[in-house]
Amino acid sequence: MQKTLSVIDLAAIKGNARRMRSLAGGAKFYAVVKADAYGHGAERVALHLQSLADGFCVAIVEEGAALRIAGVTAPVLVLTPVTSRDDALAAAFYGLEVSVNGVRSAELCGGLDCHIKLNTGMNRYGCNADGLPEVLETLKAAGGRVKGLYSHLYCPHVRERREEQLKIFNEAERLVKAAYPRAVCHLSATAGTMLGGRFLKDGVRCGISLYGYAPQGFSRAGLVPALKVYARRVQRTPVVGRGAGYAVAAERYEKLSAYRAGYADGFSRTAPLGVGNLCMDAFVSGEEAQLVPVFTDADEYAARCGTISYEALCSVTRRSERVYIT
Repeated sequence: MQKTLSVIDLAAIKGNARRMRSLAGGAKFYAVVKADAYGHGAERVALHLQSLADGFCVAIVEEGAALRIAGVTAPVLVLTPVTSRDDALAAAFYGLEVSVNGVRSAELCGGLDCHIKLNTGMNRYGCNADGLPEVLETLKAAGGRVKGLYSHLYCPHVRERREEQLKIFNEAERLVKAAYPRAVCHLSATAGTMLGGRFLKDGVRCGISLYGYAPQGFSRAGLVPALKVYARRVQRTPVVGRGAGYAVAAERYEKLSAYRAGYADGFSRTAPLGVGNLCMDAFVSGEEAQLVPVFTDADEYAARCGTISYEALCSVTRRSERVYIT
């Protein structure tokens, strides 16, 4: 086998989900499995969590379709707003819930279950609060079925910023509940769930915490990382000259091993593996083992790369053979 080997601990993911669900109290619990479950395999993760989660969140319709094909029957919310009739038709075919961010998407959502995305300050997706009445009127005229209202905390570790967003959301919640009393209102992802209290609302959406990590400013204590990646040795050879990949070796070696993992597999050249420079598909090392761990902790790896755990997790299983343990 030439691919890197990703070992994914489904028991750890379920344990993390149970922990986050307990923090959510009685709120509905949506497991976020977008971006292929942050590199862990969306279908396998969702099927493993289906008895625990009230629903799942994905980024695009195609991700939701993949869950349905795999046998996931729980509600699936597509977080990217509907942008075309094709999006709406595909969502209807696969029984997905869609996001509405304005009048145009509301017009496209006739006959669909939808959640209104409210912009409370992140300025990514969502209608502004002053546009919410028109969105509600459009949905009513189009026959869209409003199942929820949601937003996203952009700076949850800063008290002033999150309080500003909560105030805007509360006002919008009152408006939506007046028309749709059973609408599920959800403001919090992992960070808001950890904050608890007023931020819990009717539901929460947990993503990074399922996989063992926490957002900036929050502790991951009690969460268990679920992914380890290993590289396979392809050859071990007596050293010729002083090269170590695309570099001069800093010291002399009698033998070097070539391992199959590189930046085409999602590993960064700013966090080199082995000795010398990381190559597109391989690196060299003084190690002798057939398998060597190349990724065991996303926070540690991300710090070396100058990035965050989210990006690291989504990258390093790009060309990997996945093995699941329970």
